[in-house]
Formats: sequence, C-alpha cells, structure tokens
Amino acid sequence: MITNVSRRSLLSLGAGLGASAMLGGSALARAPKLGTQTPYWHRFVLGDAEVTVVSDGPLPLGPPKGTFIGVPDEEVKKMLTDNFLSPDNVVLEQNSPIVNNGDKLILFDTGMGTSKAFGPTTGRQQKSMAEAGIKPGDIDAVVLSHAHIDHIGGIVGADDKPLFPNAQYYIAQSDFDFWTDEGKLGGPLKDFILHARKNLMPVRDRLVFIKDGQEFLPGVQALAAPGHTVGHTIFMVTSAGKSFAFLGDLTHHAILLLEKPRMEFSYDTDPKQAAATRVRLLDMIAANKIPVMSYHYAWPGYGHIGKTAEGFHYYPEPMNMQL
Repeated sequence: MITNVSRRSLLSLGAGLGASAMLGGSALARAPKLGTQTPYWHRFVLGDAEVTVVSDGPLPLGPPKGTFIGVPDEEVKKMLTDNFLSPDNVVLEQNSPIVNNGDKLILFDTGMGTSKAFGPTTGRQQKSMAEAGIKPGDIDAVVLSHAHIDHIGGIVGADDKPLFPNAQYYIAQSDFDFWTDEGKLGGPLKDFILHARKNLMPVRDRLVFIKDGQEFLPGVQALAAPGHTVGHTIFMVTSAGKSFAFLGDLTHHAILLLEKPRMEFSYDTDPKQAAATRVRLLDMIAANKIPVMSYHYAWPGYGHIGKTAEGFHYYPEPMNMQL
C-alpha cells in the first residue's frame, strides 16, 4: 500500500522519534579539527618563465606609532580600521619570487633566516621552498634588493654555512659596503650590521655588484631606488614580452605607504629620499601599467598599482590556480 506523507507529517515524525532514530539509530560523527594550513607557496606563469612565490612567514611590526610617521597617529589608525586591518599591530608578509626562465633559477631576497628579532613567525623560507618542490642546491642566483635583516637573513643556516651552495649573489655595492661596515658596530645599527655580516661575508667571493639600469641576468634589470637604504634596488623581471616589477621595500604597506606615499617609515635610512623615490617609481609603474610583486604586501603580493588624487591604490591580482 502506498501512503502519501506530507512534509509536515515527516517533520512531526522526526521530532517524535529524534534524529538518531531517523538515521538508523546512529548520530552524525563530528569531524576533528585538523589544525593545519595550506603550503605557503604559489605559482604562476610570466611569458615563458615560471614564477613560484615562497613565504618566509608573517612579520609583525607592532603598533604603527613611531614606525609610520609624518601623518597624525589617529589618521594612521583610521586608515587601517577603514580597511579592516588591526590598528594595534601592523603585520607585513615576506614574499620571495623564484623565477625559472628555463636557463636559471633565480631567487629574490631570503627572509629573516634564524633571527627572531620580529617574533617566531618568520624564518620559514626553506620550508616553503621544500613544500614547493624547490631544492636550495638548484638555485643559480640570489638577487638581493638590499641588506636589511629581513632580506638577507636566509643566506646562511644555523651553522653559518651558505644555504644556496651553487648560487651567485647580486647586490648594489653601496648597500654591501654600508651594512657590513664594522665601524658602525658601536652605534644604533649594531644588530643590523652583525646580521648583514653574518650572512654576506660567507658568500663574499660569490657576490656580484649590480648597477642602475643593468640587465645583470637574462630578463632581470636593476633600477636604483635609494632612500630605504643607500643602495636599495628594485627589479624589472621580463619574459617573452611580459613583465613585473619586484618592489623590494619601495613600499612596505599596501594602504599606509600607497594612499599617502610621502608618509615616512622609521626603518628608512633617509625617509625623505625614500618618499621621493617611492613617488617617482610608483608614478612610472602606474603610468605604464606594470604589474608588481611586493615583498611585504598581503600574500602572495602580486597585483597592480593605480594612481589616485592623493597617491596610489593597490589592486591584488586574483590567484590563478591554473598554469
């Protein structure tokens, strides 16, 4: 015999019998929390090259007061909260592109390494590379935007031996000379000098000094961007007519130092020169619609810069999961 059962009668039946009875006497199992995250790398195509972005982990700067200067503190906090960011802890990323152009495997910047000067979340570049299937011994070139602690810290390991044994290293000589100067060990830059010497001196014989405008590797051109450090450099990376600009530390924050690009940053060697350089180069990048890869923007740091009335705006590129 077939009986028509209404939805209401089914609901009444379920209420009377209980969920477990309706499911044959067993309750739904609760899945355990996994407590794991996706690997910290992302890959995309640039012309004929393959680019893999690896992370050294988040770098928290703490409260913006005293770090981002030249704009009232309350205005800085409002810029952050208006963009749904914490006003009490400015967190940067550390995004390093590894470019495989078919001939060479080129890594840009190396993270904090073993230093925990900014907390425990940094220092995972080697782990990120392993997750991406890239071996340190396969790196042919390490390109350094400058010699600050969070960009050269991963050249050597805990045993002070180079982690990229087959690589040549590329940096501006003015930056190398400034940050390895033992004469500065008695001053406020002592920790930066010690860290730079620890990482750069073991590879001194493998260092190649680069100049403004020079294409020092196939498809990699240096553009001087002084101010953040004396020899700070950004790079134009090109393959088969496609390009992006690796910004290094031209601008650390996609809101604060773009919306108000003349805001000063306390870690700059010459904050006013850094601001002038930032405006000049961002003007060029925006006018020419050159995609950017930023070391410190939110993961994975790839997107576009547009001009606004007061400054600039960052448009993150959607992550394309197809190669």
